Amino acid sequence: MKNIWTYLPVTFITALFCCVLWGSASPAIKIAYDIFGIPADDTASRLMLAGARFVLAGGMTIVFGSVISRKALVPQRGSLIYIVILSLLQTIGQYFFFFMALANISGVRGSIINASGNFLAIIIAVYIFKLETLTLRKFVGCLVGFSGIIIILGGISALTGGSITPQGEGAMLIAALFYAFSSCCIKIYSKYENPVVLSGYQFMLGGIVLYAVGFMMGGQLQFNSMSCYVNLIYMGFISAGAYTLWGVLLKHNPVSRVSIFGFMNPVMGVILSALFLGENNEAFSATGILALLLVALGIIIVNVSKPTPKPPIA
Repeated sequence: MKNIWTYLPVTFITALFCCVLWGSASPAIKIAYDIFGIPADDTASRLMLAGARFVLAGGMTIVFGSVISRKALVPQRGSLIYIVILSLLQTIGQYFFFFMALANISGVRGSIINASGNFLAIIIAVYIFKLETLTLRKFVGCLVGFSGIIIILGGISALTGGSITPQGEGAMLIAALFYAFSSCCIKIYSKYENPVVLSGYQFMLGGIVLYAVGFMMGGQLQFNSMSCYVNLIYMGFISAGAYTLWGVLLKHNPVSRVSIFGFMNPVMGVILSALFLGENNEAFSATGILALLLVALGIIIVNVSKPTPKPPIA
């Protein structure tokens, strides 16, 4: 019997929900910098904020997964190395640079640049991990989808114009590269361990490391109002919900089939950044609808399967 997670409608709806959550990450983090009073140059406090978020996310993931499974989720002894590697790539590496970038660029620009990780994931899956082959259909779908991301920026010139900084755009590109490697690793490690276990414990381990490093650097988190607690809980839920479901999708589908849905991330990030951060001038333009159509077309191209030939009539 075909697994429910491999049905395209289920894959699409689940991936869309994940992308809505991830799309809200950029505005949520930038709002957190404001309500926690963390300036752009306070790296230590940023690390503590990231660490607190992922310790919470890890705990939520483990608890939710245990309730659903009706048993306590505990990693196998042989899975500890997988958790350490994923923690280094997916939480410590990716979000060290992600939080740095969002302190220096807009939520709109950060959301769009970060989406390059989806294309990188396919290339890495094909040429480094040898998980699949790069067919013409996958290549064209990625090309069309990525062109939509470029257009929503307002054209290629928007990528090269203005001030490009290592702490901003450069850091976000590095974060995208860490994401690409972690996606492939989740695909591999999920063969040997429950992806919910992998996600929950690697979040917690990575969060502890980030928080400890930030604390030793002299950072601090000041909970000045109830909004600080609400914001932190929501940021934890973003990771707990999205990465758990994304890991399940990667377990049952090719990396390219799942990661291409990530091209919806910048769309959600742009819309939510405009709504919650007031970045309307950068977010909306006459090319917005065209960009969305291209992103959708890229998803369709990648996921269209060749019809199975019918046996000849005897």
